[in-house]
Amino acid sequence: MNRLRKGDEVIVIAGKDKGKRGSVSSVMANGKVVVDGINLVKKHTRANPMTGAQGGIVSKEMPIDASNVALVNPETNEADKVGFRVEGEAKIRFFKSTGKAVDA
Repeated sequence: MNRLRKGDEVIVIAGKDKGKRGSVSSVMANGKVVVDGINLVKKHTRANPMTGAQGGIVSKEMPIDASNVALVNPETNEADKVGFRVEGEAKIRFFKSTGKAVDA
């Protein structure tokens, strides 16, 4: 079970986009996440008349390491650490500062 999941609201805590917020759009197996509007790069694409693709410079979101983002606690509206605990048969995520479940 990962600390971050698709759809989680995160804040960047390190790197060129430090302080920006976004939603996780995908979680990769190598420990990286893609966040909407974060870590944008300019990609130069070549026109392809066979597929109808237009050439030019395109902005693209690249993966950022999961250690450089933190989950946002909606109560405090700040970055928070995430822990795991077992309640009944289920393993759940919880915020370390408040002790409340993330997926409540």
